Amino acid sequence: MTLALSRLNFRDIGGLPTRDGRQVRPGILYRSEGPASFLADHHAELTELGFRTVADLRSDMEREKAPHDWCGADCRILDLDMNTDLRAQGEDMWMTLGRDPTQARAIAVMTHNYGLMPQAFLPHVAPMVDALLAGDTPMLVHCTAGKDRTGVVIALILDLLGVPRDVIAEDYRKSDVFGQNLAMSGHLKADLEKTFGFVPPDDMVAVLIGVHADFLNRALDVVASQWGDIDGYFQAAGVDADRRDALRQTLVTGGE
Repeated sequence: MTLALSRLNFRDIGGLPTRDGRQVRPGILYRSEGPASFLADHHAELTELGFRTVADLRSDMEREKAPHDWCGADCRILDLDMNTDLRAQGEDMWMTLGRDPTQARAIAVMTHNYGLMPQAFLPHVAPMVDALLAGDTPMLVHCTAGKDRTGVVIALILDLLGVPRDVIAEDYRKSDVFGQNLAMSGHLKADLEKTFGFVPPDDMVAVLIGVHADFLNRALDVVASQWGDIDGYFQAAGVDADRRDALRQTLVTGGE
């Protein structure tokens, strides 16, 4: 990875091992935080990587605040807004932080929200798979922080590819060092103060900006309970067995 991008929550998911002894193919699928963090040197390096598709999981409001200034004419933006559905389903739970601003409540809120994410992403699975199978790659997947929505979406893909859950969790945890930075903490504190009318305690904020394996496990457990397994989830999203096999062939290498 280049020097500038190494300072971001940005990485190629290629190289992760699968249960059958193969690995995720490098150079196809990347994950990242949102473009609000991208500076001029990041723009140059992103352009050099030649992204053909950006799978943007943010809402319209988030995009207006931080557009894709770096994405050129050959780069297509996929509008995969998960946030609108998440807010509609999770707003009441989120607002309980105003009545109970504790670390325990923050854990409960985040666990609840992660449980909503597979359903929120379900309508967007097929368009993302279509782009991958059409060879519109490399593809960059991101939200704003690059840890929650992005973490779940990447975990769902990795699960389909046969990457063990402990390896999925290890990749997810790599975003923690970025989530704990002071800038993000300050922005979130300001937003919470505006919403609730008080400065939130640090231990509550630490949960909200961090990554915790139990949160991701909640999302994957919901997939198992509601759709049976990851194949059932992709089937419900309109991705049949032939396309799932094609996706595995596209994104997994080795052992031929």
